[in-house]
Amino acid sequence: MAVDENTRNQVGRRLRLGMVGGGQGAFIGAVHRLAARMDDKYELVAGALSSDPERARASAKELRIAPDRAYGSYREMAAAEAARDDGIDVVAIVTPNHVHFAAAKAFLEAGIHVICDKPLTTTSADAAGLVALVQETGLVFGLTHNYTGYPMVRQAREMVKKGDLGKIRVIQVEYAQDWLSTKIEDTGQKQAEWRTDPARSGAGGCIGDIGTHAFNLAHFITNLELESLSADLTTFVDGRQLDDNVHILMRYQGGARGMLWSSQVAPGNENALRIRVYGEQAGLSWSQEDPNYLHFTKLGEPPQLITRAGSGSGEIAGHASRVPPGHPEGYLEGFANIYTDVAEVISARLENRDPNSMATTYPSVEDGARGVVFIEAAVRSSSDNGQWVEVSAGQ
Repeated sequence: MAVDENTRNQVGRRLRLGMVGGGQGAFIGAVHRLAARMDDKYELVAGALSSDPERARASAKELRIAPDRAYGSYREMAAAEAARDDGIDVVAIVTPNHVHFAAAKAFLEAGIHVICDKPLTTTSADAAGLVALVQETGLVFGLTHNYTGYPMVRQAREMVKKGDLGKIRVIQVEYAQDWLSTKIEDTGQKQAEWRTDPARSGAGGCIGDIGTHAFNLAHFITNLELESLSADLTTFVDGRQLDDNVHILMRYQGGARGMLWSSQVAPGNENALRIRVYGEQAGLSWSQEDPNYLHFTKLGEPPQLITRAGSGSGEIAGHASRVPPGHPEGYLEGFANIYTDVAEVISARLENRDPNSMATTYPSVEDGARGVVFIEAAVRSSSDNGQWVEVSAGQ
C-alpha cells in the first residue's frame, strides 16, 4: 500500500509535548519531564508552567522553552498551540488536583491528546465529563498511575489474567508514608500545603494522594471491579483539614474480598506500597521499595522468586524493562513506561499503523473516573461511621 507524504513525515519523529504546571518549586513536574525524555519519544516545546504568569515565564526560560511558547495560562496555551502548524501533539497536566478537569477539558476540546496526573478530578461528575469528552473526540488520554508501569506489576497482571492464581479470593494492599506525621503544611512546605487543602486537593487527603494508587494497583493487577466498601478515614494531626490515615474493607464483584490501608502518619515508612493477591491455586506479593522481584507461591509448593527481565518473567515484563536483571529499575522508569506507551499509541495514529499491543495497558480516563468514584464512596462511608456503601458498577 502506498504511503502518503504526510504519513511519511510523521514516521519516527519525537512527539511535541506541552506541560501545564510543574514549574519552579514543583516536584512532580521534573519527574514527568525525566520520564518523557527517557526513551527519547518526546520534546518539550511549550508550557504554562505556573498559575503565576511571571513564574511561568521564568520556569519556561530555565527549561529552554521559546518565549513565544511560554504561556501565562493553560487556556491561552491550548488555543495558541491548536492554531500552530507545529503545535503540540500532547500535553502533560501536572498541577494540583483542582486544575486537572478544566485543563484537560480545554486541551481535549482543542484536539490535543492528554497525559494527566492522578487523581483525574476532584468530583465524579467532572470525571464522567472527561470520560464522555474522550469518547466523543477519540483522543488518547493517559493517567500517570506510575506504579502500573513497573515490570513486575505488569508480570503479576499477566499471571492473574492467565489464571495462574485461580479464582481470586483475597486482595491486601497498603501504601504507608510518614512525611505528614507533623503539621508541616504550616511551615510553608509547598507539597504539603496543597495536599492538605480541600480547595486544591478535593474531598480526600491521604486517600486521594496515595490511597488511589493502592486502589488502582489492586484493580490493575486483578481486573476486578469494586462492588462496595466500608471506610474509616481518620485525621490524626490536630488542625489538619483532610484525612491522613485510611482503613477500608472492600467487596469485589465475583466474591473476592479486600483490605486497603494508606497512611501518611506511619513513622518508619518512606514509600511503602505493597500488594498481596491470593487465589484458589496460588498467591503473589510485590513491594514498591523492592520492585524488581515478584514473589509467587503455588499451593503446597515452595515459593518462587520471579526477577525483572530474568528468571520466570515473561514478554510483558521484558517490554517494560531496559537493563539486565540485577540492575535496579524503579520509580522513574515506571513513569517512563507510561509515557513511552502513550507515545506508541499516538505515534501509531500519526503513522497510520496499529500500535504494539503491549503498549495499550496504561491507565486510561476510565481508570481515573473509577478512582474518583472510589474516593467519594470512601468519604461517604466514613462520614456515616463506616457504613457499607455501594460503588457504581459503571464507575
